[in-house]
Amino acid sequence: MLTNSSQTFRLFASLSRRKRLMFLSGLASAVTWCSATSIGLAAGLAAPIPTRHAATHSGAKKVTSTRSSKVASVKKNSNPLQAKGEEDILVGSHRQALNGGGGMMRLETAPHAVQTVTKAYINMRSPTSTALDLVKNLPSLNIMAPDSSGMEGGQIQSRGLTDLDMALMVDGAPAAAAKYMTEDIDSENLEEVSVAPGSAARDLPVMSAAGGVMNSRTHLPSNKFGGMMDFSYGTNNLSREFIRLESGEIGNSGVKSFFSFSNTHARSWMGAGINQRKHIDFGVRKDWDNGSNAHLFLSWNSEDFVIDNYPTEQQFLNYKHNGIGWGRSSDSRNVNYWKNNNDHWNQVFLTAPIHVVLPKKFTFDLQPYFSFGQGWDASPGGVGTDASGAQRNMTSYFDEHGARQVGATAKLGYDIDRHNHISLGYWYENNVTDRNYPSGFVMDNGAAPGPNNANYLISKGDRQKAGYEIHSLFIQDTARYLHDKLVINAGFKFVMANTWNKDYYGYQGNNRTAPLPQLSISYNIDNQNQIYINAEGDYRQPSTNDLGWLYTSMPIPKNQYSIKEELGYRYHNKYLMLDMSFFNYNVTNRIVDQYLGMNSFRPFSIGNQTMRGFDFMISGKSIHGFSPYASIEYLHATQDSNVFDPYQQIMLHSKGTQAVMAPRIIANFGLTYTYKGFFANGSVHYTGPQSVSVANDQRIPGYVTNSLSLGYHFQPFSFLRSPTFKLNFTNLTGSIVRTGAMGAVYSAKDSSTVYSGSSPAYTGYGNSFMVEPRFSMTGTISTSF
Repeated sequence: MLTNSSQTFRLFASLSRRKRLMFLSGLASAVTWCSATSIGLAAGLAAPIPTRHAATHSGAKKVTSTRSSKVASVKKNSNPLQAKGEEDILVGSHRQALNGGGGMMRLETAPHAVQTVTKAYINMRSPTSTALDLVKNLPSLNIMAPDSSGMEGGQIQSRGLTDLDMALMVDGAPAAAAKYMTEDIDSENLEEVSVAPGSAARDLPVMSAAGGVMNSRTHLPSNKFGGMMDFSYGTNNLSREFIRLESGEIGNSGVKSFFSFSNTHARSWMGAGINQRKHIDFGVRKDWDNGSNAHLFLSWNSEDFVIDNYPTEQQFLNYKHNGIGWGRSSDSRNVNYWKNNNDHWNQVFLTAPIHVVLPKKFTFDLQPYFSFGQGWDASPGGVGTDASGAQRNMTSYFDEHGARQVGATAKLGYDIDRHNHISLGYWYENNVTDRNYPSGFVMDNGAAPGPNNANYLISKGDRQKAGYEIHSLFIQDTARYLHDKLVINAGFKFVMANTWNKDYYGYQGNNRTAPLPQLSISYNIDNQNQIYINAEGDYRQPSTNDLGWLYTSMPIPKNQYSIKEELGYRYHNKYLMLDMSFFNYNVTNRIVDQYLGMNSFRPFSIGNQTMRGFDFMISGKSIHGFSPYASIEYLHATQDSNVFDPYQQIMLHSKGTQAVMAPRIIANFGLTYTYKGFFANGSVHYTGPQSVSVANDQRIPGYVTNSLSLGYHFQPFSFLRSPTFKLNFTNLTGSIVRTGAMGAVYSAKDSSTVYSGSSPAYTGYGNSFMVEPRFSMTGTISTSF
């Protein structure tokens, strides 16, 4: 059977993009149509079944519903496929049985690749960890983080794509970009982080899913009153305080909630500067006896941090060999003074999913979401002359009056028969950014006064607004046969988007559509072996942030489109878990982003790409306290087009070269050990050499990073239910390595303006890089109460 699947996979991959898209659309439509027309047949051939077979996917919460309020026992039935009257379902949890490698891997059953880290692993890591830090050892990801205090997020490389091609979500709602993931949620309130590197369910509210989906699932409020708190202190003057309060069930209403607050302070690890963050998370949950539920998650984040300077290759090598850094200056007289390089930002995020179990085998799901951010960035603006004729340092601002994202998905589900669950729905989203680029003088102390201080303002700059509005319809069917061993999921999504951009020079806009078919099939050979195949189309359109850096004189890039196929195999027993997936991507109109400095990016197209390879994960269950984990990815990604370089005015002969930001090998090893109250986890990550320019004339070598966690759970004492002490270490060997490029560039010969430490601005060449932060240690004491 595996041989036949492999032959089918190779045949499908050999088809043209258009033929594969037509095949997928037709096949998905046919399966869905056949399921829908089986309603009449089902009425005469099968008795009504009160349970629901809901499609599961990465990022979705698995909800077991009943038509009865009792969930304590299971009624025996001689025929398990037929039900007479009401059913009672026993719901149990076996976390340890489903986890391997100390929580670095979870047993999955979805008909596509899913890679998950669980609460067991999250609890061992530092509270400063972001979702990106936690998934760093998954096989399909290369994670780049600019700091060790968890306040600046990072970036992702995944199967030849980046986080800008991925849907980054919290509880199934679109959240902040990878660079700002710390705005979304504190790590103490993360239950798990899942990555589906090659798949996005048709009912998810996502527009950039060519690189898959990463979903963070939030903490559910406790049934009992209480809470937890922790305090952390570490290198780079890091201090962090966190507290969470649980209301427990309020009366007999079934409503429960939690509220948490954290405060973080640290200095920059490279150069001068102080970073600060305050964060609030709030959650409310209500469950009904029939399986209906409503959940709300709200977060608020306020940050004030130094915008890092990302070095050129020359700057990096100068630091590595001569110890000369590139950070911001501590001299208030220098135009590159750290207080003249600040990011001030406030962000609100809200999602409120509702699941309603209706009579007659119907269900209804509604998920509204909302986010709003406001703030400004300051960067050196050179030296100018004020009204008195004196020379003064200046500031250039990026002033965001508001970045707003609001949307909702509505979905109606129906159990056609005991085999089929069909759902259809609608997704709407409106996204707008409103910004301008003022300039002004610095204050007497060298700090940027802000763009709204009229006493220092020179120019308000150009005003720019950009946005898009999306309307989307989707339909999907999940069919289960052979005692649920065979699962077939077919779906189709059609996206209609209006994109626009308005600035001082004019207005431009367009209307575009994207057909997105999906077909996945999984088969459980027995209780230990599963195979699956998944094929789908996904797209990426320019985001509002992308549009905000394009003048209306520049055309809006065409939508990127991907045809993707996966073939996978899973095995597990009482000792280990194994997960392997082969993938093939063909991408047209590939969009990449060039880093302009000061947290600014500009999109450009580099034609077509092909990515092929495999992911492999294996982990052991706990044996004498030891739980090993290992994973590897092989990726063969090639550039399929020659690209015109507008800086050098030449055609780059890039066709056939290694795709930009696509390392061929990513490997990880982890080991967890627990003994009574003691726990430890160590991990090693390797990323192979990669190209960082479209011309393939600039590359970075492979590198190794590592981390270590040590801790002890003490016995409960008084009201302290789980007193714990832990130490977390990163970059134990103090390696000075580049972990990846900030973005794509045409060529190593392209020029860019760079500010570095106390040096004046100068012309650098080629790409800019993220560098692994130096050795860090964080100590944390925590307890629940």
